Amino acid sequence: MLKPSDTFRPTEKDTAMRLSDLSRRSLLARLGGLALAPRALLGAAHAQDHALDAEWLATAGVEGGFAPVVLAPDYAATQVGLGTQRLHWVEPAPDGRSAIAVARRPGTTAILFDRINGTVTATFEPGEGRVFSGHGRFSDDGRRFLAVEIDRISGQGTVTLRDPAAGFAIRTEWASSGIGPHDLLRAGDALVVANGGVEPHTPEALGAEVAGASIAVIDPASGETRALAQLGADLESLSLRHLAVAVDGLVVVAAQDLLNDGLARPLLYAVQPEGALRAFDAPDAEWRGLRTYIGSVAFDASGAYVAAASPRGNRVCLWQRDGRFIGSVPMVDGCGLAATREAGQFLATSGLGEIALMVTDGEGVGVAARKSGSLRFDNHAVLVP
Repeated sequence: MLKPSDTFRPTEKDTAMRLSDLSRRSLLARLGGLALAPRALLGAAHAQDHALDAEWLATAGVEGGFAPVVLAPDYAATQVGLGTQRLHWVEPAPDGRSAIAVARRPGTTAILFDRINGTVTATFEPGEGRVFSGHGRFSDDGRRFLAVEIDRISGQGTVTLRDPAAGFAIRTEWASSGIGPHDLLRAGDALVVANGGVEPHTPEALGAEVAGASIAVIDPASGETRALAQLGADLESLSLRHLAVAVDGLVVVAAQDLLNDGLARPLLYAVQPEGALRAFDAPDAEWRGLRTYIGSVAFDASGAYVAAASPRGNRVCLWQRDGRFIGSVPMVDGCGLAATREAGQFLATSGLGEIALMVTDGEGVGVAARKSGSLRFDNHAVLVP
């Protein structure tokens, strides 16, 4: 049963509530409960001489460069440090205190920061001749940090296993079994890597009709590639890029199409245990509305719903976990997506500084609130465990 959130409590003064596609009674009831809650959506940023109450993490363009960002339960945003490279994904560490923000291709910086006191504590670089892809994940015990790195010349992908206790020294390297890896995550007893193939918006991608993307299912103990899956011939222009995993291990991957020929190709797929891909469903107009690009994907806290955002299409779409389409809502330059602690809710951020709370009951989707800020959020946000 849907119920009001403990982490979203806007006042009438601070919250510009906007509802979309709310014809279904249950969704209206839920959003009505949220609107009556008393706390402000966006408060003043924490001073960094006080402990930060981190609820979500993100990265953003800020005055003078780029930085990790800590978002409090009331959505107050605190910038951590300042750098010159565009940061992409943020990975919370299992220690409950630190996190790592990773620069995306062609970036060469990863930043370890303290999400409690808001300070940068270390940085490290990719292996020689390589760049970061923008993504990395801690092992469950926090003793290793796994990053996907790309050879500058060949584009071949490498998964590096780094030792946080030794200054993030590389202890092991495995082949990602593809070119242009972008994202990776642990799912059950497997490591799943999205090899994007040809990088969009590069000279190599101009006129290309085959991305060469793949999903590699890797043994997390030995590094052996157990399975390698690719899309069929009519979908070879898709670059497989962003991954998300549900609480029960279901994995989905979102794609970017190298072609802009007007065809409505599905851009979201469930990854089967052996790596095979099953397309999610949506009306052709919705696929076209994404304008060839999904920039992030996330499950809600229950694992029942999947959200995908297209900053190019200025919209966020929601599905049931079995692939049935629920609906979409507009969000200009929206891309960051993260679960909240409530089922059926998603935090969404945009490159224009907007933060929104999106809710679904499985039959409809709506925006409970929108609030603007000054940060230019990058593609991703994540709920702190």
